[in-house]
Amino acid sequence: PFPYHGFHCTSSPFKKIQIQRDDTRFDTYVVGKEDAPGIVVIQEWWGVDYEIKNHVVKISQLGSGFKALIPDLYRGKVGLLDVAEAKHLMDGLDWQGAVKDITGLKRMVGAAIAFYAVPASQLADPAQAKAPVQAHFGELDNYVGFSYVTAAKALEEKLKASGVPHEVHIYPGNAHAFMNRSTEVIQRMKNMGMLDEDEASVQLAWSRFETWMTHYLSC
Repeated sequence: PFPYHGFHCTSSPFKKIQIQRDDTRFDTYVVGKEDAPGIVVIQEWWGVDYEIKNHVVKISQLGSGFKALIPDLYRGKVGLLDVAEAKHLMDGLDWQGAVKDITGLKRMVGAAIAFYAVPASQLADPAQAKAPVQAHFGELDNYVGFSYVTAAKALEEKLKASGVPHEVHIYPGNAHAFMNRSTEVIQRMKNMGMLDEDEASVQLAWSRFETWMTHYLSC
């Protein structure tokens, strides 16, 4: 389980860097060794909250270490425990601008990993993927059209069409967001009726993540 349960301002391991993109600026949170392979981590619909920061710290410590960074797509706004607010933030997101924020942070994509999400084809068509892709889904995920099993299987077919190396893993008995294990988020998930607590699946997914990124991002 994650040994991280949120960060206090005085002890945050992150360096905050401001990025200029066209006529807008946004913050990016960075952690890890300066000379390590870089991984851009995309926030969930809550924004850059304590849980996505937990994940990024975990990623930076995997294997020989990675340099992990999170672009703040919501420009400082966070949904926290309010589902309605998180939905409002995502519905109001400038998706084309968000893609520009993300793509502006990298020079070349060596590999990608998705957790319980399939992108809209107009933003990122998996059939046109150029880098190896690994994806993880919960068998009981009920977000129709976004991350349920049918979407996962459709993603696998599109990745086959792309010709890139790929893996699509479906975890029996797990629902959406099963990787989120901090105390605060477990309570938030329970409040939403999401009661899966399969630590073995979490550890298996992290092992697959580490193996995939270590293999494809080795210098």
